Amino acid sequence: MSTYPLDDIRVVELGQLLAGPFCGQLLGDFGAEVIKVEDPGRGDPMRQWGREKPYGKSLWWPVVARNKKSVTCDMRTPEGQDLVRRLVAESDVLLENFRPGTLERWGLSPEELHTINPRLVITRVTGFGQTGPYAPRAGYGSIGEAMGGLRHVTGDPDRPPSRTGISLGDSLAATHACVGTLVALHQRERSGRGQVVDSAIYEAVLAMMESLVPEWQQASYQRERTGPVLPNVSPSNVYPTLDGDEILIAANQDSVFQRLAAAMGRPELAEDPRYATHGARGESMDELDGIIAAWTGGLPADDLLSTLNDNGVPAGRIYTAKDMFADPHFAAREAIVRVPHPDFGELAMQNVVPKLSQTPGGVRSAGPALGQHNDEIYRGLLGLSDQEFAKLRSARVI
Repeated sequence: MSTYPLDDIRVVELGQLLAGPFCGQLLGDFGAEVIKVEDPGRGDPMRQWGREKPYGKSLWWPVVARNKKSVTCDMRTPEGQDLVRRLVAESDVLLENFRPGTLERWGLSPEELHTINPRLVITRVTGFGQTGPYAPRAGYGSIGEAMGGLRHVTGDPDRPPSRTGISLGDSLAATHACVGTLVALHQRERSGRGQVVDSAIYEAVLAMMESLVPEWQQASYQRERTGPVLPNVSPSNVYPTLDGDEILIAANQDSVFQRLAAAMGRPELAEDPRYATHGARGESMDELDGIIAAWTGGLPADDLLSTLNDNGVPAGRIYTAKDMFADPHFAAREAIVRVPHPDFGELAMQNVVPKLSQTPGGVRSAGPALGQHNDEIYRGLLGLSDQEFAKLRSARVI
């Protein structure tokens, strides 16, 4: 039987949608037992999200809830809150992404939970964090992207700020929450005590904004939208091909640009003062892009990629999902896996990252049915009697 690096960790996941549950997905990918607590009536709204719904089922839910166990619990009731306390007593991590103050109103504050289980790591994902004047505000990933600086620099300069086609802010906050959880678990081995991990969406986005803050503080330089390129980073753009495909070439480092110039049959470009250094190429970006585009436009995409790869120049097509399924490198590294599913048969989804050489993660199951593990967790883990279980179910607490 496979051994997973986190298979000795139990996580109680109380959140919904994406910012918290994606953190739970990452922990579950490496073996943590993730017990997802859902509302008995409707479950996590992610069960209904997604554009395509074969058989009326979400294709998003099986991914974000993979490797998890689902139990139902009405946490607004005293009985439901007591169940959470009993779960916490048997667990290592509590993960939630409610608005600050929600757990406290339910009598589940960190102080109370640490009284029950001093070793508990409490991971909280919100729009603005647990403190500060904005903490009580509702905060979705899109707002965090806007206030964290990402939206202002995304898109074309002559249009309003754009967005990526995925929930990037939520995923970044969840990823940072996962890192914080693992750090807190490591520290627990030293101190014997858990702590609170406070991951704010806007701060997770801000953390990815490179030198945006010191550029303003030191040079009064405000980054703006620049479309498909980064200012003063050249060549790094999308270029046309003879057969209508588009190839992204990134050759902005001096040595790489020398290799690109050689591949183009124009090694003198790397000696030209206008293109010889990173700074010079940045100032001559438009002119240099025109020279490169004239060359790439005369070659079929396959020939162009072959030439670039042979010369050690980073380049690649802009993939769609269809391209990913057909790519031999994706197949060789099992970047996409197929997971058994009761409705879809074999369901394809992205694999676990990163890859570990000795104890890799894995996708053991797709997202569960609502309340699928009530019996296993409530009767097995918590030891509820038949009478207790039946009473909670008849009262619709579970």
